[in-house]
Amino acid sequence: MKLTRTRLMLAMALGLAVGTAQAHDTGAQDGSDTDKHGGDISHVNGGITAEAGQHYGDLDTVNGGISVERGAIAGTVETVNGGVKLDDEAQVESAETVNGGITAGEHVRVAKGAETVNGGIVFDFNSTVGGDITTVNGGITIKQTQVAGKLETVSGDITVGAKSIVRGGIHVEKQHGFSWGRSRIPRIVIGPNAEVQGDLRFDREVELFVHQTAKIGRVTGATAQAWTTTLPPRRD
Repeated sequence: MKLTRTRLMLAMALGLAVGTAQAHDTGAQDGSDTDKHGGDISHVNGGITAEAGQHYGDLDTVNGGISVERGAIAGTVETVNGGVKLDDEAQVESAETVNGGITAGEHVRVAKGAETVNGGIVFDFNSTVGGDITTVNGGITIKQTQVAGKLETVSGDITVGAKSIVRGGIHVEKQHGFSWGRSRIPRIVIGPNAEVQGDLRFDREVELFVHQTAKIGRVTGATAQAWTTTLPPRRD
């Protein structure tokens, strides 16, 4: 799994911890920054808010969350320790964090991808993502959303909601390293009239539920279980 930009941000955070990058902070040291319409905003400590309906450049911080309000437009949105919130009709180039979740409202447009290491990712109705949606330790949920790339995780659940389209398939990677006891089995759900056009590849054990009205590509490493009710069966 290639988390290139989030690894870069993590390296930056380590550098800041020893005081080597303080000069690069162009925003306030705490609180939220809602200024600099049309320009980049970069923080060490503190959240960033892109105001509703305004245009911005890239937004990045190390310790703090980033909120892109309704209808705002921004470039890359990146943080290390904090969540990313994209309100309805927001538009960004990409959204990335290391320790935090990514939550997107309705009619959100992400030109490239969305990724996190420790946290979940949720896209609400009628949103579009131009690249991959990637997590390591966190679930992925999309609701009537179109994803040009793939959905990828290691230990999180994946829910492809009704009428969603995923063009690049699904990949659940094998866990690496030592873990105590039996690891949790990810749960993969493909909802009514959803479509996963690419391959569904599972490098570890998963539970795969595919609604009878859904369309999927080739499955490797799991056996699909069909369901017809409002919700798929729950594990015991």
